[in-house]
Amino acid sequence: MYTPWIITAVTVVAVYFLDRWENRYIKSLFDWVPAILLAYVIPALFSLVLQKDFSGAAIHDYSKDFFIPLAIISVMSSLSFRQLKSVGIKPIVVFVAGSMFIALFPVLAVYGFSSSDWVNTTLVAKQYWMGIPPVVGGWIGGSTSQLVLKELVNCPENIFLTILVMDNILVNIWTILMFQGIKRSHQLNSWFAISDTKMPDELDLKKEKTLSPVLTLLIFIALVGVFHFLVDTFVIKVVLFSLLGLALSNFIKSWNNTFSLKVGSILIILVMAVLGLKLQFATFGFNWAFFGFLIVWLVGHFVFTVGVAKVLNVNMAWVPIASMANVGGIATAPAVTAAYNKKWMPHAIVLAILSMATGTFWGMLTIYLLGIMI
Repeated sequence: MYTPWIITAVTVVAVYFLDRWENRYIKSLFDWVPAILLAYVIPALFSLVLQKDFSGAAIHDYSKDFFIPLAIISVMSSLSFRQLKSVGIKPIVVFVAGSMFIALFPVLAVYGFSSSDWVNTTLVAKQYWMGIPPVVGGWIGGSTSQLVLKELVNCPENIFLTILVMDNILVNIWTILMFQGIKRSHQLNSWFAISDTKMPDELDLKKEKTLSPVLTLLIFIALVGVFHFLVDTFVIKVVLFSLLGLALSNFIKSWNNTFSLKVGSILIILVMAVLGLKLQFATFGFNWAFFGFLIVWLVGHFVFTVGVAKVLNVNMAWVPIASMANVGGIATAPAVTAAYNKKWMPHAIVLAILSMATGTFWGMLTIYLLGIMI
C-alpha cells in the first residue's frame, strides 16, 4: 500500500540532490540525462526489480488531483509581465513565432501527408500522434506542459518514454548547435543586413521584498484544495490554475517569483516519478520514422524564426535565444545566451518562463486541430 509512495519519495529526494551535487561525473550525467528523465526511469526500475505493477496505485489519483495543479500554479506564478516588457516587442515576436511553428507544423504535416503510410501507419495505427502534443508541450512549455498534455491526450506510457528519449537526444544536440550558432550572430547580422542590433533594456529579476516561502506555499495549497472541490473537469482545472498563477504573480507586488519556480521544479520531478510507476520497459521501442519527423520539425522551427527575425530586422542572436527558451528551457537558454552577451541572460530567463507559461495552451491547440484530422 505504501510502497508506491516510498518509491516516489526516494526518487524525488535522490534526483533533487543528485542534480545539485557539485561532482563533475554527476554533472556530466545530468548534461546528457536530464532530471525529468531520470525521475521517470528510477520508479520503473524499482517496479522491475520488485516485479510489481503500480499502474493502479492510488498515488496516481493524488497526482492528477493535487500534484499537477500545484505544479501548474507554481510555474505560472513565476511569470511577471513587468519583466516581460523589458525584453522588447521584436524578440518576443520572434519567440512567439517559434512557438507557433512548433504547435502548428505537425498539424500541417498531417494535413499535407494525410494519405501517406507515415500518417496511416506510424501516427494512426501505432498511435504516435498521441506523442505529438507532449512534444509540443516539452519544446514550448517544458516538463510541466509536457506532463499536462500527456494526461490530456492520454498518451500511452511506451510512446511517452520513446518521446522522452528522442527529445533528450535532440535537445542535447540542439543545445550544442545553438551554442555555436549564437557565436556567429554578428556574421548572420551582416549576411542578412540586420541594422537593429541595440541592447535591450536592463532587467532585474530580483525584488526588494517578497512573501515568505511558507506563506507562498500555503497560498498554493489553499487554492488547489478549494478549487479541487469546486471544479471536476481536468481541462478546466488546467486553465483555471494557469490564470490563478498569472494573477498571483502580476497583482501581488511582493509575490515570490523565484521561490514559485523552485517549487514548480520540485513538483515536476514528483509528478514524473509518479508517472514512472506506470512504465514497463518491455513496451519501449524506438521509431526511426518519427525521429526523422522530429528532426525536420526542429530544423524547420529554426529556419522559420530566422525568417521572422529578418523581416523584423532584429538581432539574429535572438533566434538561438528564443529557440533555447522554447526547446531548451530555463537552464539552457541563459547558458547559451552567455556565449553571446552575459547581460542578456536575464532576458533569456524571462523568455524561458514565458515559454513555461504558454506551452500548455499551444499544446491544447495542437490536440484540438489533430483531433479534427485523425
